[in-house]
Amino acid sequence: MPEPTYLTAEGAAKLKAELTQLKGPEREALAKRLRSAIQEGDLSENADYHKAKEDQGFLEGRIQDLERVLRDAIIVENSQGQHDTVEVGVWVTIQEEDYDPERYHLVGAKEANPRDAKISNESPIGKALMGHRVGDAIVAQTPVGEVRMKILKIE
Repeated sequence: MPEPTYLTAEGAAKLKAELTQLKGPEREALAKRLRSAIQEGDLSENADYHKAKEDQGFLEGRIQDLERVLRDAIIVENSQGQHDTVEVGVWVTIQEEDYDPERYHLVGAKEANPRDAKISNESPIGKALMGHRVGDAIVAQTPVGEVRMKILKIE
């Protein structure tokens, strides 16, 4: 059985907005491109038609993927206040040995973006943090080796 997909309320809203865009304006624009390409005649050697059909496949695939994710996802509310343990949806401040503290938002894999300090619960560091408390020393097995850290704050 696959791991559940977690989304924060913010992440779910972004995916819903993307889905609305794809099912509305994007689909309409693609339909216009297809009609225009069909009017050009011979479809067997019509590059515009073949590109539009390819784009249509990608668009419909993305729509299906978003609908599946939104249907099956577990929405994690970002409740303000104190949290005892690290879980999806919390902000956690950690400090690796010999480095300054860093603050991360623990999110599901579909909305992870390390550049925005959003790390996935499925990443090596995210997995290592899950269920731990402030003060716990954690060791994460990453592709570049062991990363040792301490949890300073959970919010």
